[in-house]
Amino acid sequence: VQLQASGGGLVQAGGSLRLSCAASGRTFSSLDMGWFRQAPGKERGFVATINWSGGSTYYADSVKGRFTISRDNAKNTVYLQMNSLKSEDTAIYYCAADFSGFSGSYYVKPADEYDYWGQGTQVTVSS
Repeated sequence: VQLQASGGGLVQAGGSLRLSCAASGRTFSSLDMGWFRQAPGKERGFVATINWSGGSTYYADSVKGRFTISRDNAKNTVYLQMNSLKSEDTAIYYCAADFSGFSGSYYVKPADEYDYWGQGTQVTVSS
């Protein structure tokens, strides 16, 4: 599985961006997907996740109500719509993928459970 993230850029505080992460291969609908971010001098942190079907999503408290994760399995793509951006959202954003266990309950997977990572896309929010 190869992941290609795109959509980052420079935006003013209060603005919006939509990140995309395209996956190669024909297994996308079997993948749980996540977005993480890393700001300068900080560790990589969880942003949002969506399960293989799109039926379950979770968000970090810091982005809840402002960011929306979604997926289009026909296009092998996961999205992160980011609204009301703040300067503290400035970071490199990474998408990640892990083959789903198709269990009945979904949960927030830690970063080390994801087997595949994209290259990252820079988001800079100016205040």
